[in-house]
Amino acid sequence: MKGGASASRPVLGVSGAWAMAVGGMIGGGIFSTLGVVITVAGQWAWLSFLIGGVIALASGHSYSALTRQIGEPGGSYAYLRAMGWNTAARITAWVLVIGYTLTVSVYAVTFGAYAANVFHAPEWVKLAAAIGAIIFLAGINLAGAAQANMLEKLAVWGKLIILLGLAGLGLWHWAPEKLVLDPGQPVGLTGALIGMGVVFMAYEGFQLLSYDYDEMIHPSRTIRIAMPLAILVTTATYIVVALGAGMLAGAPAIVANEEVSLAIAGREAIGLAGFIAVSIAATFSAGSAINATVFATARLADRAASDGEMPALFAARDRRNVPWFGTVVISGVAIVLVLVGGIAQLVEGASFVFLGVFALVNWIAIHRGVGSRAIALVGLTGSGAGAVMLVLHLAGWV
Repeated sequence: MKGGASASRPVLGVSGAWAMAVGGMIGGGIFSTLGVVITVAGQWAWLSFLIGGVIALASGHSYSALTRQIGEPGGSYAYLRAMGWNTAARITAWVLVIGYTLTVSVYAVTFGAYAANVFHAPEWVKLAAAIGAIIFLAGINLAGAAQANMLEKLAVWGKLIILLGLAGLGLWHWAPEKLVLDPGQPVGLTGALIGMGVVFMAYEGFQLLSYDYDEMIHPSRTIRIAMPLAILVTTATYIVVALGAGMLAGAPAIVANEEVSLAIAGREAIGLAGFIAVSIAATFSAGSAINATVFATARLADRAASDGEMPALFAARDRRNVPWFGTVVISGVAIVLVLVGGIAQLVEGASFVFLGVFALVNWIAIHRGVGSRAIALVGLTGSGAGAVMLVLHLAGWV
């Protein structure tokens, strides 16, 4: 293997890789973004998640095929290097690290909001909890890949059980009229496209597996199975939760309580027990997303540094073979973003970054003739359209 290939024994099998991908997506996805997407998509929020899932699945096909072709970690950065486009690869590496650091900050804000909300604590407690989560999970990453993998499996199964239980209760009390944000201003299907663009960061986690390639057992088989399975499970979860939680709490209440909307839905479902259960799931979920994202991003920076495309310190590994400098820097910058950024702005900024990167990866797959051209075209068209809709929305034109 090139660059910063791991010298330690691989620890990620199909279940571990699947957990890392699901943790990276659901971790901040539905907890952080449901209120954001309902704000622009209204009753079509579920369709926003469906469209995003189709684009993610098509893009995942391209990521998996390209990673297996080159047989190395690095994602879009490595694909560009393999084509000899080193300058583009260097720029992409920095853009990705920035994008992932944005997402870590979103997940941390979500963690802090839910943790503080349980105790009706003031704003400073929310910020302290968010910063504490980043520091703690950076420490888990510094302890080694096996510890990060174990934490991810536990967190993913816990949050899936609680989320799907909440969704089931909402669907059982079928009330589609509660999905409407404002009866006086109905949202058209265009809102679903805008919503997909605004919250696409909810799907970015699957491609973290392309950076963990050297940590996998039988990597070609593992990524081929784990990546699409993680996207399918995540998409289905997002759709049923968007419907179920919306029917429980009502769209206006979810938007009004944007950062802790699912806890409100849990309270509507089964009272205080539901409120606490969802809050616990949210904190575990956001924590697992921080863990998975820091884990993979540090390895991307390690690979780029080993190739001379980022400062050499990012390739520094400790005695546990962990890229410690990247782990510390990414976590530190995320802490700064928690202190200065609002959740909507962080979500939109991260979504734009990943829509652009996914469009690039699908184009590379078409250019290199890897995988299905038709599927890559779906990913390319969808990612490009989502980026355009997001820009138009931010400019106030749609």
